Amino acid sequence: MKRVTAFALSTVTALCLTAGLATPADATPPNIPSASTAASELAALTVAAESHESTYDRDLFPHWVTISGACNTRETVLKRDGVNVVVNSSCAATSGRWSSPYDGATWTAASDVDIDHMVALAEAWRSGAWAWTTSKRQSFANDLTNAQLWAVTDNVNQAKGDKDAAEWKPPLTSFHCTYARAFIDVKYEWGLSVDSAEKSALSSMLGRC
Repeated sequence: MKRVTAFALSTVTALCLTAGLATPADATPPNIPSASTAASELAALTVAAESHESTYDRDLFPHWVTISGACNTRETVLKRDGVNVVVNSSCAATSGRWSSPYDGATWTAASDVDIDHMVALAEAWRSGAWAWTTSKRQSFANDLTNAQLWAVTDNVNQAKGDKDAAEWKPPLTSFHCTYARAFIDVKYEWGLSVDSAEKSALSSMLGRC
């Protein structure tokens, strides 16, 4: 798994901003691989039928956890992926602007934005996380190192639910390439399996790249 310290990430971000190489409007989750790398990762994934669905419990994936000061994982992603985000003393976003890559909508109230797990927690459970420790599941549910957490329109996230890439795709078809690259990489980095329909759907979405 990629190991990048929070300090290193913040330093790189600061340098990019100083150099004019990035702006808040460009903010996206980190470490999204190229299409060719994602294709190699997809080929390396174990193909297996999903299992243990009946034993899933969301509480087995503790989130959101404190990341820094008063800020938890949700609040950290809202600040990372928003523009002109203002927070109060509790780190709750009081204003800002968020663009949802799944549907292209823009929101100015944090309450309209969900933090989506690219690979849903229940999907991860069915794909191998049932065998993990609770500590590892907590790390997965709060993963800021990989492209696992996305600020998106709340009802779009709710429509996705716990579906995998064969069962649900973002409404914005122009995002399918990025979606597949991120989805594949999360499964690869965490050693999760894919089922055959899921692998086919991800391969098809990579074809848009």
